Amino acid sequence: MTSTKLTALILASIFSAITAILAQIQFQAFIVPFSGQTLAVGLTATILGSKIGALAMFCYMLLGLIGIPVFAGFESGPHVLIGPTGGYIIGFIATAYITGKILEKTSFNMWMAIIANIVGMCVTLTFGVIQLKFIADLSWHAAIVSGALPFLIVGIIKAILASWIGIVVRRSLENAKLLPVNHSIKKAV
Repeated sequence: MTSTKLTALILASIFSAITAILAQIQFQAFIVPFSGQTLAVGLTATILGSKIGALAMFCYMLLGLIGIPVFAGFESGPHVLIGPTGGYIIGFIATAYITGKILEKTSFNMWMAIIANIVGMCVTLTFGVIQLKFIADLSWHAAIVSGALPFLIVGIIKAILASWIGIVVRRSLENAKLLPVNHSIKKAV
């Protein structure tokens, strides 16, 4: 295994653990709780990019699936993934990939990171609303009202935080030669 692949696996593991920790910062609202998971997804994608970010979220989901209590409220198991909130967790993989891909195709700067993280928020909410609608047997309107609308303002705040912290950490990791330098990074924030 090359050192680049090993570094990628280590970073994916670290960010899976960060997601598990931030998932425990939560409070119940409606059917779906507010938690730090989505902040962690945004941080992961902003720092690691599309492939390693998606791998980190896949690892996070897999850890919870096999019974390690990494989901919000120290939950785990297949019942969480097939339950009303499982779509959000499954969507984290797509969110990390799409958010990271937008940044890779444009530049890793604050403004692009905010845009990419807001798009990512919409991806997570879309996956979550779709599963919530079918599992909880809700109308589309009810699923959107309970599974997306309450999270928009907080989601935008998390997108800004993930962008700011993520760009700072990414630059530090690049300077430490733990991530390849993306030549499209603009130093002006």
